[in-house]
Amino acid sequence: MAHEARSGCEVLLVAGCYEQIIFGYRVKKPEQSWNPEPDFTHHAHTASLTIVAANDQYVATGSKDETIQLYNMKKKIDQGSLLHHAGTVTCLEFYGTTHLLSGAEDGIICVWDTKKWECLKSLPAHKGQVSSLSVHPSGKLALSVGTDKTLRTWNLINGKPAFIKNIKQNAQIVQWSPSGNSYIVASNNQLDIYTLATASINSTIMCKKRISSVKFITESIIGVAGEDEYVRLYDTNSEMCISEFKAHDIRVKVMHFFQVAQYHILATASNDGYIKLWQIDIKKVHGHPFLLSEVNTSARLTCLAVWLSNPASIVQEVEEQEDAASNKYCKEKENKIKVASLVEDEYPKRGWQLPNKRKMAASAKERRKKNKQ
Repeated sequence: MAHEARSGCEVLLVAGCYEQIIFGYRVKKPEQSWNPEPDFTHHAHTASLTIVAANDQYVATGSKDETIQLYNMKKKIDQGSLLHHAGTVTCLEFYGTTHLLSGAEDGIICVWDTKKWECLKSLPAHKGQVSSLSVHPSGKLALSVGTDKTLRTWNLINGKPAFIKNIKQNAQIVQWSPSGNSYIVASNNQLDIYTLATASINSTIMCKKRISSVKFITESIIGVAGEDEYVRLYDTNSEMCISEFKAHDIRVKVMHFFQVAQYHILATASNDGYIKLWQIDIKKVHGHPFLLSEVNTSARLTCLAVWLSNPASIVQEVEEQEDAASNKYCKEKENKIKVASLVEDEYPKRGWQLPNKRKMAASAKERRKKNKQ
């Protein structure tokens, strides 16, 4: 799902590869220049990366090494690992700032609390691997597809399956539309668009190649990448391809769509090592997107996400930390005053001063001498 429009924020492109590395490229002032600058590289896993996801604070990466690695992007620290799955981590998706959902080769879907990083639910989702999952914009429902040829709807409130639908082929992608009124299921080179109200197929799009990535541009326009170097835009209402352009020299592995201010950006990554940023004119989607910038990672890329800094939230967080520190100081001072008040009542002649332990010990010694005499 695309990020909401933001102005005055930085853009961080986060990509993973077969070589176990995670790359970060920062666009500091996107409203002035879209040239990505190297920000970090990190040997994140002991096997190739399969998936990366981001929300306002965290970046999460999944790998064939069966682990999920977490990074706090605001504090710029390694948050640690999540160890629950037995098999390749195949899908990750954040819901806002509160939850992370993960799916893996073991057929399990985990629901994680992002505050304490506890596994709240471990759902036995599919008999085969979980190939893809998607959370409804409301956060109440989730969809998943697996290699058992089923499409499953999950009630996230009670953590139970709500509906199971058998499909003819193994689906590799499932995704909600921005409004949540429809969703798409990709199986090989076929795209089925379902409506939520009827849970039935409303339209079908047949693509030229096996589909590798799908992203909603608008409620009815989707970007599709397959086993070739082209990206195609389809209208789900007419089932027609309204635009296509050569994005890379070899197959496009993954895409990510987001919006910053007036810019609508489609980021693409390929096994050729390049990450490219394309500006899409929403009012003229039939035209050719404009290539804003590109960067060569020199790696075989497998996954891509975009983290957007939120200056307002960062300022708010700093203010909250300052308020917390101020409140802590006030409470400590208040406690000291209370202690001093008690001392004053017990030792009225001493005022605000605490009893002098040396003098008290000396007077006690003198009393013992007098008692002996």
